[in-house]
Amino acid sequence: MYKETLSKDLGKLVKIESAASETARSFLKYGIAIVFLAIVWFVANSVTAGIDNPTYIIIAGVIGGYMALNIGANDVANNVGPAVGAKSLTMVGAILIAIVCEASGALIAGGDVVSTIAKGIIDPGKLPDPSLFIPAMMSALLAAALWINIATWVGAPVSTTHSIVGGVMGAGIAVAGFSVVNWPAMAKIAASWVISPVMGGIIAAAFLAFIKARIIYRDDKLAGARRWVPVLVAIMAGVFSAYLCMKGLKQIWKPTPLIVAAIGTAMFFITYAIMRPLVARQSAGMENRNKSIRELFHIPLIFAAALLSFAHGANDVANAVGPLAAIVDSASTGVVSANKVDIPTWVLFVGAVGISVGLALFGPKLIKTVGAQITRLNPMRAYCVALSAAITVIIATTMGLPVSSTHIAVGAIFGVGLYREWKTARQTHINHGKFTAPEANADVPQGLVRRDKAMYRKLVRRQHLMTIVAAWVITVPLSALLAGAILFLMRTFIL
Repeated sequence: MYKETLSKDLGKLVKIESAASETARSFLKYGIAIVFLAIVWFVANSVTAGIDNPTYIIIAGVIGGYMALNIGANDVANNVGPAVGAKSLTMVGAILIAIVCEASGALIAGGDVVSTIAKGIIDPGKLPDPSLFIPAMMSALLAAALWINIATWVGAPVSTTHSIVGGVMGAGIAVAGFSVVNWPAMAKIAASWVISPVMGGIIAAAFLAFIKARIIYRDDKLAGARRWVPVLVAIMAGVFSAYLCMKGLKQIWKPTPLIVAAIGTAMFFITYAIMRPLVARQSAGMENRNKSIRELFHIPLIFAAALLSFAHGANDVANAVGPLAAIVDSASTGVVSANKVDIPTWVLFVGAVGISVGLALFGPKLIKTVGAQITRLNPMRAYCVALSAAITVIIATTMGLPVSSTHIAVGAIFGVGLYREWKTARQTHINHGKFTAPEANADVPQGLVRRDKAMYRKLVRRQHLMTIVAAWVITVPLSALLAGAILFLMRTFIL
């Protein structure tokens, strides 16, 4: 009796210590984030010396830093999460690679001019006065950051692009009414809510089906791998070369579509020539098992995660600092530019460093959600997700659709999981009320074979599916409402 009581007391002490340790870590994370924002305040204060009204720039700089933190905490998970879920990267390794590549993409290729009104969402001619325009952009930026923070807290990966677009729309409506909004542009964005995740899911599922048919379900898996893995890696190299030319490097070089296609094709053949002997050498002596095939995808998946992170840093840094750059320009010049403005170097650093700090402090939660909690990923499935993300962005860019990389990547993960559900159900035979997997290669996790066919639907967690879809649907309207409310409070109590 005494030993049982002592054991219970010790168990309670362990739980208390664990909770105290977790609380301390949380305080440390928030403390570091506050220090970062304090540094941003100091930098903004120092660079505004001599400007007539520096207050707007300083406040906007801090809000931009807060936005960058939230982008790092939420959006970057889509690039490295699948590699972590597939155990190709550890959490620490993924964060380090993402920090380096995100920051490099932002600083090397993220310095392009940015539209002062966020991709043509509102008409700048109806906000000609900086005293109206600057508070509207500040409200939009803060509203988007708050919504992404909430989404990260509930574990939902959302589009930072859609968040800032919703914020700009809501602030514009609050200032000048509904006529200020470019509704055709908003219609395209609304269409992308459906098109981008569905397209990403279909492409990822198609690649997974191909891998299963040509490699996994063959009697000689290694022969199939030697033939097709070099082709798949070469496709990745060609696609990412085109992706980086079109998206990730467009700020420093803008090639024609013909040159992009030529570069992608050349990289395909070069990579295939390199990978064919490498895969043959790596697979020599391997057992004819699925586990051996997975080993061949680890390194390509790591490179895919790094390249996605670079392109993401080059493109999405504008979500954090685009409105900030517009505010800096208007506050410095005293006019609202109808064209485009350059991003100051210090503003670019706020975005790049903020994304990296946010990823390191708060990114693991969403990385786990994307990599492991939606559906189970292995290197082959995760590779299909990464490849689908790049291909879908290229197709959408060619079609002129403003798609979200977040929607594409998460849609691809759902596509892989739902395809596995469909394939599992198809390969399952009913035998006296029991379900059995007739093939040794059937993709059925142990413990899921039950009398109830509904058990096979759990390869994709419906709770995460519904949470994420709901977050996507309300992102633009909720960001708009938040921006309108923030602007109303600013005009009532501050301005």
